[in-house]
Amino acid sequence: MASAKPKKKNPRLASGRKRARQDVKLNAANTSLRSKYRTAVKNVEKAVAAGDKTKAAELFGKMQAVVDTVADKGIFHKNKAARDKSRLSAKVKALATAAA
Repeated sequence: MASAKPKKKNPRLASGRKRARQDVKLNAANTSLRSKYRTAVKNVEKAVAAGDKTKAAELFGKMQAVVDTVADKGIFHKNKAARDKSRLSAKVKALATAAA
């Protein structure tokens, strides 16, 4: 028994119809940014797990820019972004000191 989502009603007012159109675009943009954030974090974690300190450091720099951008836009909370950066920074630093 598959329960389908109930179909949303069309708004009556022009402003409501416009809002619905805008929401579709905003949702697509936010989904894309959320995916970009998670991919950037995942790439750094993979480099750290592989033990490649130069690649991890390079990807960490790129990841910081993506994380800051997404946090500024409010897609993820700024504290979550700071927490992720802090944890990954510690992992990259530990990798650098362990290999040295």
